[in-house]
Amino acid sequence: MEKKRCAWVNYQNPLYIRYHDEDWGVPVHEDRLLFEMLVLEGAQAGLSWETILNKREAYRKAFNNFDPFQVSKFNEDDVQRLLTNPGIIRNKLKIHSAIKNAQALLNIQAEFGSFDIYLWSYVEGIPIINSFFEHKDVPTSTPISESLSKDLKKRGMSFIGPTIIYAYMQSIGMVNDHTVDCYRHAELSK
Repeated sequence: MEKKRCAWVNYQNPLYIRYHDEDWGVPVHEDRLLFEMLVLEGAQAGLSWETILNKREAYRKAFNNFDPFQVSKFNEDDVQRLLTNPGIIRNKLKIHSAIKNAQALLNIQAEFGSFDIYLWSYVEGIPIINSFFEHKDVPTSTPISESLSKDLKKRGMSFIGPTIIYAYMQSIGMVNDHTVDCYRHAELSK
């Protein structure tokens, strides 16, 4: 019997199904993966998540497996290299943003001990479990995503508006927005 999933899942794309089933909404506490998802969510701005998901492996190669220290050292030669890489979104502002965000992330790590500690403090270390019946009821931003976005901007990050940050919070499990009819809602609510 086919499992019931969130309505936004594209059943034609195995990567999408795997992302929904194994990644989306699962609490992440590893700074490298937190950085990866931040870059990918920013890259998605104006595009479909499926486009980014299909390019995820190319992003990992292009951005040194999202090691924030290495990305923070990228220079203009690296930017030019990335602008010629057909495997990623070749947008100069988004590429510069990834580098700038890596630098800001390192400063946050130095101040708080880890990016994880900083991020999860916004939800007191515990995922927010929502109980939406339909995908249309899920918000695109919340007061928490607005506050986090504002603070990240103050710390020098970009492509981190409240809507991007709310999608980010969903992707890294700070928020469980699987609809209640989705089998992952109950699994991630335990």
